Formats: sequence, C-alpha cells, structure tokens
Amino acid sequence: MTDIPSPGTVPVSPSFAWMRSRLSRVIAFGLGSGLVRPAPGTWGTLLAWILWQPLSAALSSPMHQAVFLLAAFALGVWACDRAGRDLGVPDHGGMVWDEMVAFWTVLWLIPGTAVSQAFGFLLFRLFDILKPPPIGHFDRRLKNGLGVMWDDLIAAFYALLVFALYQRIAG
Repeated sequence: MTDIPSPGTVPVSPSFAWMRSRLSRVIAFGLGSGLVRPAPGTWGTLLAWILWQPLSAALSSPMHQAVFLLAAFALGVWACDRAGRDLGVPDHGGMVWDEMVAFWTVLWLIPGTAVSQAFGFLLFRLFDILKPPPIGHFDRRLKNGLGVMWDDLIAAFYALLVFALYQRIAG
C-alpha cells in the first residue's frame, strides 16, 4: 500500500510512524508537535517558543535570523505542500510548521522578555484561530504549501501590529 492517496480516496490519518517516514512530513508536522491533540497549532506554537531561545542564540545577528526565517518559510512551503499531497488534505490541522515559522517571526521582532513573548503568543494564537480578513480568505483560497504558510504569516503581522499599537499607547 502506498502512503500517497489516489484522487478520490479517503485521506490518510497521520501517525508518528507515517510522519517520520519522510522529512517533509517531519517538518510540516513540526517535529511531531502537530500530532499532539487537542489544539495542534497551539502545541506547534509552544514548541516554536521553546526552540526560539537556542535558535536565536545560535543565529546571533538579526541578519542571520532573517535569513533563517526566510529559509524556514521556503522549506515550509515545500514540506507543507508535499505533506498535504501525501495526506490528501492540503491544509491538515496537524501541519504546524506554518505556526512555528510565523511565531518565530513574532519573537524575532518583539522584546525578548517573558511578558512580551507571552503577549505575542496570545495575540498570534488569537489571530491564527479567528482568521480575520484577509487571513480567512487566503486560508480558504490558497490550497497549497504557500497558502498554508501565508495565512499564518498574516496572523503574525496582525499580532505584531497590535503589539506595536499596545506598546505605543501603554508606553
């Protein structure tokens, strides 16, 4: 039996064994965090938060961090597209690399304090879950790896915008 469904077949139900059989799946499923239930997007975002400290230390300059984020985004487009085709579901809820990269972008641009990061986490999850325009539009229309990654990047932008407005108003 192949793990790539034929057109018109029932989508695959992802498992740890299924995920680890291809690098694209490991990446798309956020190193396994996307298999955790309930709320895999929240678990993926939490893993991103945990990984940010060592990543940002290893990538010490903002330029290296920016290059990493761009590469992670491009890798996510490939991995999520491939995993979505393997699953027969273009934007499966367990694919959380999009949340990880988007939240890393938030963490890259806000202060490194625990309070700021927690606020950024809450804002990002809020926008990712509620999907206000145009996030919902892109989520419904772009059914490929770019679409999976793009709507979360817009949610990150909204989180950053609200964070900046709050900082401006609250001082």
